[in-house]
Amino acid sequence: MDTFEAIQTRRSVKHFDPQHRMSDAEVEQLFEAAILSPTSFNMQNWRFVHVTDPGKRAEIQAAAWGQKQITEASMLIVLCADLLAWGRDAQRYWKDAPPEVSEQMVGMLAKFYDGQDQLQRDEALRSCGIAAQTIMLSARAMGYDSCPMIGFDPSAVAKIIHMPEDHVAALIIVVGKAQEPARSRSGQLSSAEVVLRDTF
Repeated sequence: MDTFEAIQTRRSVKHFDPQHRMSDAEVEQLFEAAILSPTSFNMQNWRFVHVTDPGKRAEIQAAAWGQKQITEASMLIVLCADLLAWGRDAQRYWKDAPPEVSEQMVGMLAKFYDGQDQLQRDEALRSCGIAAQTIMLSARAMGYDSCPMIGFDPSAVAKIIHMPEDHVAALIIVVGKAQEPARSRSGQLSSAEVVLRDTF
């Protein structure tokens, strides 16, 4: 499946085959694609919590107002981000770059994010959003369907997955084999309304 077909056929599926299991190789392939997603300063601040324990998935389902795709999909991924990734051993983000480049980027990174709580949070959500699209399009290219979800109690989910306090949970993605197709698109805006040239 080419990229454009994956984009055009990706839909938010709500009903998954609960008996279907993805292979370990497929799961690894999906995460290997996810970690190629771009991040600011290459700080790779996303963290992908792959929840496989049935008990934890049931708890997350309760924290997501009973939505069945939480437990029925083959994969449940909580996309989180480390708000302080910019300051954690930052030189490793450029370990393969020339030393002068690594030194320059580490210095710029600290100056850009240090003390900027809102920017750190904005960056976390940007990074997770980009990675989420990578996961969903990769899943579609592999013949699977997905659903991005924000309908959950983030505080409750944070406790269930023992998320550190200096992280944020951005969204959940479920991936699996659709049991029934998504509804038809409900009202796509035209490009004339959303694509602007030079100014508003």
